[in-house]
Amino acid sequence: MRYLSSAASLIAGLLIAVLVLITAASVFMRYVMAAPFQWTEELSGLLLIWIVLVGAIACERNDQHLTIDFIVKALPPLLRRAIGMAVGLASISLLLVIAWYAWELGQAAGQKRTQILRISWFWLDLALVVGGIGTAIVTLVHLFRPRAQQ
Repeated sequence: MRYLSSAASLIAGLLIAVLVLITAASVFMRYVMAAPFQWTEELSGLLLIWIVLVGAIACERNDQHLTIDFIVKALPPLLRRAIGMAVGLASISLLLVIAWYAWELGQAAGQKRTQILRISWFWLDLALVVGGIGTAIVTLVHLFRPRAQQ
């Protein structure tokens, strides 16, 4: 599990670095050289989608997703665990459904291309597949790990 989280963190970090470099180069070209890149906005959007969805895997592994759990924390431990299990299983189900439909959409829209870079829309949809399945795996592991590690 640590390897999945580490890989997700590394990939998201590298994508953020690429996004920062592209943005800096775009600003330089636009305002210093007066010759703006036309493709940076499109690539930035694609990278941002991947950053968010791959980063979700690492966030789930590190329990960093936003939760509002003040009511659940007031419940007895057994009921808290049951609610956590139900929410986890519902989350896994939703993540896998999203991944499945994203895969189907990617297959159907594979011939569609972005306007400037001509990148297949499949690669945008694939981010949902990777993020959904990766986050579902991490959530599943969290549900069944020994209580001492929680």
